Amino acid sequence: MKKQFGILIIIGLFGLVALRPITCQAQGQELQQLLLNIEKLTQMKSILSDMKTGYQIYQQGYGTISSLSKGNFNLHSVYLNGLMAVSPGIRNYGRIAEIISIQASLVIEYKRNYKQFRQSGSFSAAELDYMGDVYNKLVAEALDDIGELTNVITANKLRMSDADRIKAIDRIYATSSDKLQFLRSFNNQGVSLSLQRSKATADTQTLKQLYGITN
Repeated sequence: MKKQFGILIIIGLFGLVALRPITCQAQGQELQQLLLNIEKLTQMKSILSDMKTGYQIYQQGYGTISSLSKGNFNLHSVYLNGLMAVSPGIRNYGRIAEIISIQASLVIEYKRNYKQFRQSGSFSAAELDYMGDVYNKLVAEALDDIGELTNVITANKLRMSDADRIKAIDRIYATSSDKLQFLRSFNNQGVSLSLQRSKATADTQTLKQLYGITN
């Protein structure tokens, strides 16, 4: 009996010894799989962290770009609105009064001389019509100059810097001066032609009085 019990113990020990490598091997595999899972989890956590950081950078960058774009637009709007304004220095520019004076002289002188030419009797109806066309064209161009000047010195009309407004005013002054100079030359030619056509001395004297010539 004792012998049989001893045999059973020996068989049991051999069985445990035989099963131990299998159990250790299984535990080793489980441990290895666990370590692998932990490594994967760590990698995934790192990836998620990088993604979060990238998203935050993107959000910050987008917000910065959006703010800058809005800021630039606002600055651009302020700049454009500023160009619509007219500074006191522009409104008080001396050439403006000179242009208005030139235009007034042009109208006054054309009306006076045209009336004198009609009263002189020295010109035919066709010649007077031609003179009228010349005067009408000059007056129309003068009105265009006044219209442009008004736009240049009126707020909310044109987007122009002060320098550009000064250039525009100087240009209008130059063209207005040219028109007045042309008108005076045209009128002088008309007076000379009228006097040349007078036959008698009495007629010449009358025409001189008409044109305001004293000599």
